[in-house]
Amino acid sequence: MSDRISTESPPSMASLLGGIVNDIQTLVRQEITLAKTEMIREWEKAKTAAGSLAVGAAFLALGAALLCVSVVCVLHEVAGLPWWVSFLIVGGVLAALGAVLFSAGRNQATHVNVIPPQTAETMKENVEWIRSQS
Repeated sequence: MSDRISTESPPSMASLLGGIVNDIQTLVRQEITLAKTEMIREWEKAKTAAGSLAVGAAFLALGAALLCVSVVCVLHEVAGLPWWVSFLIVGGVLAALGAVLFSAGRNQATHVNVIPPQTAETMKENVEWIRSQS
């Protein structure tokens, strides 16, 4: 084996900085792509929650309209209650049911992340890495 002295010169400061800039550009592009993907995923979750809220509200309104008058009539006829008391009882029950359905939809909506968690975490890591490079 012969001992050779390396004729390659170390990379220049400009080429090192150019490499870092290229790495940062690539990293930013990847982060933007990840953010877009996560935002689409979160948008789909938001649409599902909104759909559930809308369908729940529609069924609540339809059920209230169809059953309200018949239940009021039954209370009035069978229990001998005045009309206003019958309407008050039915209205209170429907309001309670509506509150339960609204609460369920609101709970679904709380699982939607406005800021994608994976993107936020990787952005923090990238900022720390960039700071450590300078």
